[in-house]
Amino acid sequence: MASDNTTGPEATRPSILESGRMASSFSSDNASTHGHITIDPPRPHLFKRDTVRGESSRSISEALRLARSREEQETLLGEDEQADDDGCFPPRKDDNPRQPNPHSDLPVYTTIHRIRRLIIAGIDDPYSIEQLKSPRINVSVIRPLVDHLYDPDDVSVVYCLLVNRVQFLREQSYQAHHQTVNVTRANVCELIASRVLRRFDEDHEGRPGLLMLANVLVAGFEPFQGAPKEVVEASHPSLHWTAKWHLARPDLQRMLTALEVAIISESKMFLATSACQKIVENVYRGRIIYTPTSFMDILPDHYKSRVISLYDPRKAPILNQYRLIVPRTRAIIELFQFLLLLVLYVLAMANKEGTIGPGHLKFTSHELVFIIYAMGWNLDEIASICEHGWTVHTENLWSFLDLTFVVIFWAYFGVRMHGMMTNDGSVSKLALDILSMAMPVLLPRLAFCLMPENMLFISLRAMMADFTFLTVLAAWCFGGFLISLRWLSENQDGYTRHSVITIAKWMLWIWFGLDGTGVGRSVEMHWFLGPTLMITFAFLGNTLFLTILVAMLSNTYTHLAQNATAEIQFRRAVLTFEGVKSDAIFAYRPPFNVAALLILLPVKWMLSDRWFHKVNITAVRVLNAPILLLVSVYERRYLWKRGSTPLTTPPRTMTWLTMWERFGAHGDLHAVFDREPPQEVTDEMDDIDDVLGGDFENHGYMQAMRARRGSRSISELSGAWSRSMSRANGYRRTSMRDDTAVMEEAGV
Repeated sequence: MASDNTTGPEATRPSILESGRMASSFSSDNASTHGHITIDPPRPHLFKRDTVRGESSRSISEALRLARSREEQETLLGEDEQADDDGCFPPRKDDNPRQPNPHSDLPVYTTIHRIRRLIIAGIDDPYSIEQLKSPRINVSVIRPLVDHLYDPDDVSVVYCLLVNRVQFLREQSYQAHHQTVNVTRANVCELIASRVLRRFDEDHEGRPGLLMLANVLVAGFEPFQGAPKEVVEASHPSLHWTAKWHLARPDLQRMLTALEVAIISESKMFLATSACQKIVENVYRGRIIYTPTSFMDILPDHYKSRVISLYDPRKAPILNQYRLIVPRTRAIIELFQFLLLLVLYVLAMANKEGTIGPGHLKFTSHELVFIIYAMGWNLDEIASICEHGWTVHTENLWSFLDLTFVVIFWAYFGVRMHGMMTNDGSVSKLALDILSMAMPVLLPRLAFCLMPENMLFISLRAMMADFTFLTVLAAWCFGGFLISLRWLSENQDGYTRHSVITIAKWMLWIWFGLDGTGVGRSVEMHWFLGPTLMITFAFLGNTLFLTILVAMLSNTYTHLAQNATAEIQFRRAVLTFEGVKSDAIFAYRPPFNVAALLILLPVKWMLSDRWFHKVNITAVRVLNAPILLLVSVYERRYLWKRGSTPLTTPPRTMTWLTMWERFGAHGDLHAVFDREPPQEVTDEMDDIDDVLGGDFENHGYMQAMRARRGSRSISELSGAWSRSMSRANGYRRTSMRDDTAVMEEAGV
């Protein structure tokens, strides 16, 4: 039973109606004296929400605290933060090579279905993204769901929200009558996930906050975690085939991360948030390390694994083989691997072109080196597909070019080996002709690698998909014209005047507006029906098809250009997530990965996990010693920012560029930030901020200023006092006008 004597904040909280009645009494004396309307009693203040970060605005001290926390997260570990001998912080608690899952007790299964019930109950009508972000929907739907779902002790909430987004997107493709509603529900899941992630970022500071945010995004979760036993047995009664064949870790079976689910569901709004990009950047640089989940490993080495940790290069071994799978390091290494592949390809083809006579098709040493290296490069590409699956790999910007080269190479290799075995020159010539088709793939791929965040290439990838789809669809539809013209070309005795290839060639020329030969020769098929079909095809193919194609490509480019930042950050997230590898095959550079597969894979079945791990890391360190040494030297100097005073500009080194800026007309714009303001200026800024943010009704401006300043005087030369007074008076007038407008709108 509730008590009548209410105490605490609820006792002093006026109702909305009482507030309107109190606000309806105006002081005419005040109005005549000061020349503007005042409210007596003063407008009641809204009470803050009980959540840790529920306020609509932050104070200056709160903003400074968050800025210091972000700066601390980017600096090198302090002396009091001790890392273990692997360079990981927090250090491991024991010598167990496989650390247990710290999130195994979270009710993931229950949370997934609880979120689904809430979203279905809360969203019954279709809304656009702009409508979901509007203040009305935000206050009535989004914010209550965020408050209800946010749990600082449950890092799986974001994962569960994104899993529901995947399900809603799947349902919208099968249920046409609920299509727009399910899309809206999917967008709500993404929006709530971004808000929850931001609240995780704001509520956790320093190193623990960075680790907490990393656990939210890259920790592995299994959808049936915490489900009843009968549900688990009905869904998957036995181990997956990859775990049975020891190609994947059983404890990481079916585990996915929130970052991976966001990528496969194309949650670009979620991936573009500052909290998500902070973790993506730290993982990309190798500041945050973890053992990733994988679908299948070609050369599995699962003896050792680590939980999500911060990496301190000062405490790590000089030759640390795990740094080869850091996304930034791996991206640089892959660039040089591709450049070497391109050079070997050009050498193999150029030497073939340079020989004239019987030795023109001879198998040269350049071609042999190219084949061996290309096999290793293809193995690396196949292992990348097996690592995180086909869906994630194809989201890579240049994946379609890599896959095209894989197909061309194996077609060339098969035909080339057949030509050498049969000693048939025409077959060998065909093999080299097939290989020559790889240059239009390899050269653009180099441009994609050098400029991965260029909007032209990002748009080109999307437009190529639209162009291919529309071309295949148009060719399918126009196939009827080809068959009809083929039948028309028959004479009375059943002989055909023109072959299918000839007719298709004429139609292709008409399609792209190259030549009109087919229209003139169509009378040879039938004097009336032939020209009718050809002219109809010309109208549909050359006019209608090209108009639709241009409209589609323009729409695709416009959409991508409007969301350029989100598209770039989405590609960056894909590159980062795919760059973290667990397969040991990625630690070997081509073509040594082929040798490792042929030698170490049989050895794995003869040795224990511990001894195979020792053999593997020894081979990796020997083969990659120069690379590991360079990586270690670089990261000890540049991986983390050097510790500095928070919110200060690091001292600028006097280079020729900075000296030239001093003599420029705008040199003072940079020089004003070289030094921190002195303490007296800092105190004056605090005085102004405290006065402008204080209670003006109960304390006068002068009293509030003096109470903050104490015995210090006000700087009259700076003009801060007069500016603060004018801003405060303007604030009061604005607030009075706002109160009057609110009361008039409410009809008080």
